[in-house]
Amino acid sequence: MYEKLRTHKLNQWLIIHLRYLLGVAFLPSGLTKIVGNRFTQISADHPIGFFFEGLYQSGIYYNFIGVAQVLAALLLMTQRFATLGAVVYYSLIVNIWLITVSLSFKGTWVITSLMLLACTVLLVWDYQKLKGIFAYNTAPKITLYPDPDRLWQAAGIIYFVFILAMSAFPADRLFPKISAVMVVITFVVSNRIAYKRYKKGRKFIENINPTMQQTKQ
Repeated sequence: MYEKLRTHKLNQWLIIHLRYLLGVAFLPSGLTKIVGNRFTQISADHPIGFFFEGLYQSGIYYNFIGVAQVLAALLLMTQRFATLGAVVYYSLIVNIWLITVSLSFKGTWVITSLMLLACTVLLVWDYQKLKGIFAYNTAPKITLYPDPDRLWQAAGIIYFVFILAMSAFPADRLFPKISAVMVVITFVVSNRIAYKRYKKGRKFIENINPTMQQTKQ
C-alpha cells in the first residue's frame, strides 16, 4: 500500500506542491520576526496580545523563531532537503498549534491544525528515510523511491526568493508585483515541463510494451 502511494505520479506532484505551500506559509511571519516587527497589533490587555507582546520583548529569541521558520521553509522548498525541513517544520508547527488552541484563537486554530496535519503527511511520506531513528541495534532496510528532480528543486528556490521578496517590500511597490508575476510564471513553466515529460514517458512505455510482447512470442 505504502509503495503504491509513494510511486504514484499524482501523489508525488501533490507532495512537492504541499512542501511549497507549507514553506510559503512560514515566510511572511518568519521574516516579520527576523526584522524585529511585531507579529500582531492586538492590545496587550487581551490574552493573545499579552502573549505576543511578551514574545516580542524577548528580543533574540523572537528573532530566532523567525530564522527557524524561514530555514524550515527553505529546506522544504528546495525539495532536496525536504525531509530535514519537515522535521524542523513539525517542531515549530506543533508549538504554534498549541498556542492557537490554548489561547482560543478564533479560526486560526483550524488553519494551524491543517498545517500540522499536512506536515504529518510529509513525515509519513518520508518514513523510509526516518525509520532508522526508531531502529534499535539493527540496520533498517531502506527502500529508495524517486525524489524530485532538478526542475522542482530550481522551482522551489525561485519560489523562495520571490515570495520572500514579496513579504519584504510593501505591496504597492513595483518589485513585489514583479515577484508575483515571476511566481506565476515559475508555476506554469515548471508544471508544463513536468507534464510534457510525463506524457513522453507514458508514450515511451506504451510503445515499448507491444515490442516486449512480440519478443516473448
